[in-house]
Amino acid sequence: MTVAAILKYKGNKVTTVDPSTTIAQVTTILSEQRIGAVLVVDGATHLLGIVSERDIVRCLAANGAGGLDMTAGQLMTKAMQFVHPGTTEAEAMAMMTEGRFRHLPVVDHGVLVGLVSIGDVVKSIITQREHEVESLVAYVAGSG
Repeated sequence: MTVAAILKYKGNKVTTVDPSTTIAQVTTILSEQRIGAVLVVDGATHLLGIVSERDIVRCLAANGAGGLDMTAGQLMTKAMQFVHPGTTEAEAMAMMTEGRFRHLPVVDHGVLVGLVSIGDVVKSIITQREHEVESLVAYVAGSG
């Protein structure tokens, strides 16, 4: 299965923030939307970076409550890895495992088209395996 199939099931809504958004505002967005990361964009389409829960925890550990006054542009991870819609779930999982991160922006011909998390990939793999097991059980039951 590919990232495109995951996005077809999950949807391709991506929560973005402006670089000037404070970390306090980012935490509110993450909490309200029950998500683990936001993408930082300049204008509507130019992807600058990502801010994750993990980034915020590290910021607070280093800066205390003052870290909440920092901006997404100051805290964001700029060196992101991307996938394209044709990337397989196994390739995406390997990238996240090796890089020790949980979110991958999906870019198609230079345009941001979605965001997948490790949870999305794991859920997809589990669903696929469940269908395979059901098919095998039906096959064995039918051949007896």
